[in-house]
Amino acid sequence: MIRNKAEISVVLIAGPTASGKSALALEIAGELGGVVINADSMQVYRGLEILGAQPTGADRMALPHLLYGHVDPAVDYSVGAWMRDVEPVLASLSAQKRPAVIVGGTGLYFRALLGGIDAMPEVPAEIRDALRRRMAEEGPERLHGELAQIDPAAAARIRPTDPQRIVRALELNAATGLPLDAIQTGRGTPLIHAEEALKIVLRPPRDVLRERIARRFDAMMMAGALAEAARFRSGEFVAGGTAAKAIGLSELVEHLDGHIALDQAIERAVTRSRQYAKRQDTWFRHQLDASWLEPSHDGFPFRAS
Repeated sequence: MIRNKAEISVVLIAGPTASGKSALALEIAGELGGVVINADSMQVYRGLEILGAQPTGADRMALPHLLYGHVDPAVDYSVGAWMRDVEPVLASLSAQKRPAVIVGGTGLYFRALLGGIDAMPEVPAEIRDALRRRMAEEGPERLHGELAQIDPAAAARIRPTDPQRIVRALELNAATGLPLDAIQTGRGTPLIHAEEALKIVLRPPRDVLRERIARRFDAMMMAGALAEAARFRSGEFVAGGTAAKAIGLSELVEHLDGHIALDQAIERAVTRSRQYAKRQDTWFRHQLDASWLEPSHDGFPFRAS
């Protein structure tokens, strides 16, 4: 499949959910003798192995898979945190002269990797926790008003009903003393130079993707997705703001709480997954340039994930 193997040190594989990324990454990494690295914001979470569509145990035994399931689901993981995690991994593989196959559906991770997003400063936990407590107690309108006082330009861009972005702007200001415009320049330091990587984006036809999503959720249910959701419901795992958005988690918990039937929970999860895939596909279509190969046009066959 891959020509000039000796020249390839990094492969990037992007695409919407259920597009076949993981299977393609496994095949390419096997062919190159490489390592698969996660670039999906939901697959970083421990406890979401099934609902997060993480690689199977068999896949992990076949080849090393890194940055999967390594984050506590109570943590709101960020692009900056992923960059800090992936940097030493890439440095180690480079020293070993072993190819990295980076795969996922989170477009911002790829943008940051290639230098299109600023390196965000670390925010002390006490600042972040204090602002989140205040948001819960005082509400977004109050904190948006505070943001308007200290950073009017940021407040003008952020809706007063968007608590996550309000808190992010306030915490960055508190940590750096700088307005958001001074931090977000869109000129980050790339960990990978675009011209050195083989870049692939999978974009199956919408009808194909819709069917795959339905089949995959059925497979998730057979693999134990309901039991996984029950572990969160019981408190064995606690989902923070980001992990709580895992598709299927809230729907299955609703069923376990007796609010909806199982078939209704499945239908809602599949619908939400299809909507998410559509947003991902739109992002990739508008944000990735012509240097990204599309298998439908360049000879790589589609695979089921």
